[in-house]
Amino acid sequence: MTSRNEQGSPPRAARQPSRGRQRGITLFGLVFWGILIGFTGYLLVRALPTVNEYLTIQSTVEKIAQSQPATVAAARQAFDKQKDLEYSISAISGKDLVVTKEDDRVVIAYSYEKEIPVMGPVYILLKYEGRSK
Repeated sequence: MTSRNEQGSPPRAARQPSRGRQRGITLFGLVFWGILIGFTGYLLVRALPTVNEYLTIQSTVEKIAQSQPATVAAARQAFDKQKDLEYSISAISGKDLVVTKEDDRVVIAYSYEKEIPVMGPVYILLKYEGRSK
């Protein structure tokens, strides 16, 4: 049986949960994590279009390299034609491609940088490079 005091109510320890067992987040912690998650989300929203552009450039370069263009000018011209169709490619053009031949295969390489303005004078610099397989 449980012990009761003279009035018949349960002992004091049984009525109130102890402070050491409480869990939760403080208002300061909530604000801190909210700002951190919000800023990270903002950076991701700003950076994802550049990642999409990189993937589009990579697939375009792969497609052109698989077609084995006869000359460097033909490879650059094919890239510029594809760039006119893909409006998401704006970072490079055909003249920025490095076209070489390795083991009787055409290899197309590229590299470029993208600056993402965050706020005021703060920017994030992303460097992209790739080559056909």
